[in-house]
Amino acid sequence: MLTTTHDFYSTHEALRLRAEQTGATVDQISLYDDPSRASADELVGRLIDRITPRTRAVAVTWVHSGTGVKLPVAELGEAIADANGTRRARDRILLCVDAVHALGVELETPAELRCDVLVSGTQKWLFGPRGTGIVWVSPEALERLQPVIPPFEADSFTAWLDRAQPPRARDASRLTPGGYHSLEHRWALAEAFGFHDEMGKANVRTHTREQATTFKEAVADLDGVHVATPMSPELSSGIVCIEIDGVQPFGVLAGLLERGFSTGITPYRNNYLRIGPSIVTTPDETEALVEAIADLA
Repeated sequence: MLTTTHDFYSTHEALRLRAEQTGATVDQISLYDDPSRASADELVGRLIDRITPRTRAVAVTWVHSGTGVKLPVAELGEAIADANGTRRARDRILLCVDAVHALGVELETPAELRCDVLVSGTQKWLFGPRGTGIVWVSPEALERLQPVIPPFEADSFTAWLDRAQPPRARDASRLTPGGYHSLEHRWALAEAFGFHDEMGKANVRTHTREQATTFKEAVADLDGVHVATPMSPELSSGIVCIEIDGVQPFGVLAGLLERGFSTGITPYRNNYLRIGPSIVTTPDETEALVEAIADLA
């Protein structure tokens, strides 16, 4: 299983636990040395170069929450499809994508990304209820995936009553854990998707991207401020990560909070101040945030 050093705890830990259970190995690689200078060719090339005949799964994050780098997942998916060209079906590499910071901003569908599995929480850029998320699985990947938690799904439950093996899964319901669920939150999630559709997904992306780009360009001109996130919208999304020379990120966080701005710190080994302009922020607020950072810097 191949992943990157830029992925979040949940990806790394899920792979580690799976490796313990199966005897598989996990290979972590770095896709860039300086996130602000990352290029699409470097991002795809470094990952593809580490694929071996034994690779069965590649797990990546579409938008890195630690740096704001957006992977060219569609190009990566095409390269993995080429690598799968001569492989038997059971040996194909599955491309698994964490889309939590892309869903609600970016426009590409899972099929357009050429991925096999796409997972995302929906409480972030989509502004859905907390505790909700989605898992999308391609028909080809469904043949390879195995449930690990009992689903309360008709075929499985009937097979249990009949003391028989359930038939092959026909959809992802077999992979959905059973038990008690936050059904009211799930039902409310449709409103979040509907709200984005009503605004127009392209308009959402444009509004978010324009604020992020304006913010990056403005703070990059400030003395002592370093923008870790790439300037190009092709390699970035809504997240912008910055650092101020000689100032600890938590100090900046407190200073901005006093000025009325709620920001965050990247929960990684390298701590950056993380900014998230979105559909609930305005260009005027973005400009005021730049002024506040200039004061602190």
